Amino acid sequence: MLAFELIVQGLIQGSIYALIAVGLTLVYGLLRILHIAHAALFTLGGYFGVLVTNATGSFGLAIVVAMVAVGGLGMLVYRFCYEPILARPPHVALIASIGLFIALEEVFRLVFGPYGISYTAPPLTATVVVASMNLKQAEIMVMAGVIVLIGGLAVLTRRTRVGIAWRATVTDPAMAQSFGVDVIKVRYLNFFIGSALAAAAGVMVALLNNLVEPTMGSVPSYKALAIIVLGGLGDVRGTLIAALALGVVESFGTIYLGTILDRDAIAFVFLIVVLMIRPQGLFGKT
Repeated sequence: MLAFELIVQGLIQGSIYALIAVGLTLVYGLLRILHIAHAALFTLGGYFGVLVTNATGSFGLAIVVAMVAVGGLGMLVYRFCYEPILARPPHVALIASIGLFIALEEVFRLVFGPYGISYTAPPLTATVVVASMNLKQAEIMVMAGVIVLIGGLAVLTRRTRVGIAWRATVTDPAMAQSFGVDVIKVRYLNFFIGSALAAAAGVMVALLNNLVEPTMGSVPSYKALAIIVLGGLGDVRGTLIAALALGVVESFGTIYLGTILDRDAIAFVFLIVVLMIRPQGLFGKT
């Protein structure tokens, strides 16, 4: 029973990692940019979730507002931070992204305060018994929310004209453009969806921890980068599997290795070992 509980808790944590990392994967797959500032958008989503819930009492409205607002900000990040330097070497965009991430953390510190904020009346705190386990409604909501969002993304990319154009642009931008695909619109859509998913993850973390602070995105940003490498750069399926695997490993490691390593160290040891064995990632090509 303990093993089953650890797997469930690991999948909950891995689901959040998946939402963060999928956005990074989408950006890298399309533009070959390591979008470090993505973690700041994750944090901003958490702030929106807490502030809107506290102001209106509606957690559902908070999720919608956070995803739309942060998705729009993601498009602005592309327009003013990345688009002017796309022709430059990749390290230029990486440096710009790191600088933007640091700047946004300081903005959060100035605007929202250095100590973080919490829900005045935390939602979804009741406990539900599932398969002899006590789970909070918040944990169930996280799992269900991730399934809905990732499922919606899969339907968009596989079943709609927009998704087909998106995939074609990732595969061969020049060929897609020659067939009439508006590459610029695809890029904006890419940043909107990736940023909206990061915002949803931020809201979920704020819900589980009842806390949002300016540096909330620091550790998840490193883990998300490692996850997209582990999953095979640009491979959404590999990213999802790597994120869930990392969550489960962390969950077991906290119990059995907690006296030696903390949770974050366990995660990085796992990632380093796997990448030593398979440096191209789980689904990447050699």
